[in-house]
Amino acid sequence: MRKLSIHGFTALLVLCILVTIPVLSFAADSPTDRIRTTTDKVLGVLNNPALKGPAKEAQRRKEIRAAVFGVFDFKEMAKRSLAQYWKERTPQEQEEFVSLFADLLERSYINKIENYSGEKIVYGAETKDQDYAVVKSKFITKRREEIPVDYRMLTESGQWWVYDVVIENVSLVNNYRVQFNKIIRGSSYADLVKKMKNKAESEGLVAVGAGTKK
Repeated sequence: MRKLSIHGFTALLVLCILVTIPVLSFAADSPTDRIRTTTDKVLGVLNNPALKGPAKEAQRRKEIRAAVFGVFDFKEMAKRSLAQYWKERTPQEQEEFVSLFADLLERSYINKIENYSGEKIVYGAETKDQDYAVVKSKFITKRREEIPVDYRMLTESGQWWVYDVVIENVSLVNNYRVQFNKIIRGSSYADLVKKMKNKAESEGLVAVGAGTKK
């Protein structure tokens, strides 16, 4: 198994969301359809002549964010990534952490999305267990390597949301959890937040905002 860094992991994840070739037929509003809809929106932005070029970068990225991040349940992802430390946070701290977590993912995604060059993903089985679902797929590289990618989703108010992605048996949420817990145990939760804020500020990041699930 290839060992992926967190940056490589999230870069692969975004490509998996971007490029899809369905091989099975699913009912309307299924978890697979939810991701496919997101794919169509993002590709529409990338292929729109009116949004190409450096002058349109801000608008292009805004529309990409609205499409891609509209399928993630950031609160659930942040909660699972923070694990036992989530319950120790106040409602205000939890809200702040969700925003920082969403920004963290955005830093890993946007540049990779704009570098999309035709990689493919083929969907396999979709399984459901009440309010939870898993969509299995394979990411196909330019060298024809097949990398298994599973989307873990949950439903709320009739809508399916991604709360984790597992690539080659490695969970995105678990990957972040290990990093976050290491910082908290070695220092403090306040230090983790400080590091996340400093990183965002150093890169001049604009908050995700539109399209995220609160």
